[in-house]
Amino acid sequence: MALRSMRKARECWNFIRALHQGPDAAPVPQKDAVKRIFSGIQPTGIPHLGNYLGAIESWVRLQDEHDSVLYSIVDLHSITVPQDPTILRQSILDMTAALLACGINPEKSILFQQSQVSEHTQLSWILTCMVRLPRLQHLHQWKAKTAKEKHNGTVGLLTYPVLQAADILLYKSTHVPVGEDQVQHMELVQDLAQSFNKKYGEFFPVPKSILTSMKKVKSLRDPSAKMSKSDPDKLATVRITDSPEEIVQKFRKAMTDFTSEVTYEPASRGGVSNLVAIHAAVAGLPVEEVVRRSAGMDTARYKLVVADAVIEKFAPIKSEIEKLKMNKDHLEKVLQVGSARAKELAYPVCQET
Repeated sequence: MALRSMRKARECWNFIRALHQGPDAAPVPQKDAVKRIFSGIQPTGIPHLGNYLGAIESWVRLQDEHDSVLYSIVDLHSITVPQDPTILRQSILDMTAALLACGINPEKSILFQQSQVSEHTQLSWILTCMVRLPRLQHLHQWKAKTAKEKHNGTVGLLTYPVLQAADILLYKSTHVPVGEDQVQHMELVQDLAQSFNKKYGEFFPVPKSILTSMKKVKSLRDPSAKMSKSDPDKLATVRITDSPEEIVQKFRKAMTDFTSEVTYEPASRGGVSNLVAIHAAVAGLPVEEVVRRSAGMDTARYKLVVADAVIEKFAPIKSEIEKLKMNKDHLEKVLQVGSARAKELAYPVCQET
């Protein structure tokens, strides 16, 4: 009956689908083209500079520009690798505090904890039964991660792109802000939506990617790798709650090269170019302007300039995080209310499937 009802609304869904033809990524869309935006972040505790510039900053902008936006702390994804339950619970609250401090506003967007909305796993199972095993085994991230683990990856790690698809489709999302490393997973989401629609009638909009303008922030110690919380070199990653002294130390030790001039040449000068990209992003300036202002400055001095810009950017955020972490009840309430609002949207979708 539900599917017959959806077929009656075919004309409406065809219109939505027409807005989202094809797998190509979209620029940040105009407001009237967007029905719903969804994105998620793993509860890794306090975000680092790469998380902020690569995702969170654009999340704030999107919630201010669009009416229906959902952001999920995807704790189910995090347990594809071993986790200490006590640490994970605290990491969820820490991430909540960080997102609020960075500008995520529960009045403008729905901020919620993935595991508190059971429909995510319900839809994930339905979609899992539609995807072939070789498709998942050929995804780049699965091959990369199992290579690191010497082929010891779990079934959860293999199927987490399907859960990711369920996260997105559950809310009939039309746009998803993603980084370059998630493009292949978005293609899977689009294929699953199209397969479901072909088999059961027009139901899910085929979501489009919104690629973030900021490229991956690189490790300060190895500009060939992305900045990561799990990096064993503690000088490689800048956390948004680092003290000014820690930030200065990390940028002083940042890897550059033997040329003292400040230029932006990512292919040949990865270390210096990473610093320029960070500086431009936190200062809100074009790369060309940052390079122009740095004329005549050697890289040793420039590292301190970038450190100062990062310190200035993160000072109010760090202060707000510290305040929010002192009020656990408030953080839990934010997630409780957000999860209830998300469930109101998710429940009828699962009932219709």
